[in-house]
Amino acid sequence: MEPTEERIFVEHSPDVTTVTLMDDKLLDAQDIQELQEALMSVVEQARREKLVLDFANVQFLSSAVLGLLVKVHKNICERSGQLQLRNINTKIYEIFKITKLTEIFDIS
Repeated sequence: MEPTEERIFVEHSPDVTTVTLMDDKLLDAQDIQELQEALMSVVEQARREKLVLDFANVQFLSSAVLGLLVKVHKNICERSGQLQLRNINTKIYEIFKITKLTEIFDIS
């Protein structure tokens, strides 16, 4: 399996594609680049209207990941889809609040 495929686990249901982020730390530029490639591939191939990103494994992330999420969100919205972020830990959620990204993203 290539590194980009190991960054995420993808599940499909009739209406939703769920992507579980497998890394506990998303800090390194190379890791984030691989994550971007993997996520954008899923977005391009998704035939469902809703994409859920599950952050259950993620404990730390860099600001570059926030930029990537904005890019993914924009791409999905251009396709008339929805993006939902799920299982974000308290510390990471605080970053979303401080940056006012809680006003942009659907977080549950």
